[in-house]
Amino acid sequence: MDPAPAIGIGLGFAVIIGSNIMEGGNPASLFMLPAMLLVIGTTVAVCVAGGTMQDAKNVVSSFKRAFTSKVEPAGAMVPVVVSLAERARREGLLALEDGLKDIEDPFLVKGVTMAIDGTDPEEVRDILEAEVHAKKAEDKHAAKFFSDAGAYSPTIGIIGTVMGLVHVLEQLAEPEKLGHLIAGAFVATLWGVMLANVVWFPIGNRLKRLGALEAARMEMAIEGISAIQAGSNPRLVAEKLRSLVPAGEQEREAA
Repeated sequence: MDPAPAIGIGLGFAVIIGSNIMEGGNPASLFMLPAMLLVIGTTVAVCVAGGTMQDAKNVVSSFKRAFTSKVEPAGAMVPVVVSLAERARREGLLALEDGLKDIEDPFLVKGVTMAIDGTDPEEVRDILEAEVHAKKAEDKHAAKFFSDAGAYSPTIGIIGTVMGLVHVLEQLAEPEKLGHLIAGAFVATLWGVMLANVVWFPIGNRLKRLGALEAARMEMAIEGISAIQAGSNPRLVAEKLRSLVPAGEQEREAA
């Protein structure tokens, strides 16, 4: 599990609340259930309206994935594929079947299995690339829900504020209540903007990043499987795959 989203979002709320306390405010005044319910409930509702029911059903799993998913660095696949290439060149493709049980990446296992079964290399590549394309589309839809929520949330917060100000105007005959009512009216805008920038957009960006990392790893697996089927020299396979590893990751490995 990668703690980055939990740390980032938690720290974001902590800084906001801490700043409020430093300014002499009362954090309890920010937690107004009607405003929070309006912003969160309406934002989720309109996001559901903008997609399909299947998209809505996938939201919970996408939210969980943003916090719990961890993608292994693409470079971690290099020694695994090189080991397979060495064995395939030494003993043949059929010899790889015994080693598949030790490989945790299901996409790599699927590709190597097709290679062992004698599937034409072009067909293997087409099938695997189609799966990568489908994965990218799925991740794009998952991230879109939260990006849309980030766009809707501030506007819905303004709706809550306008509703609160209407209530304020109804109480003009009682000036002693106006200060509290006006402050309460702006809490909805606060939550709309805060959730957009501290929760919705970060989660959407997190899902986009996870999707990009997983796609890069899958594309590296495709190149490795193609090289294994072609009987390429393991050293050349290693060099080819390392050239696909992001520069920053290469520097970390070298260090």
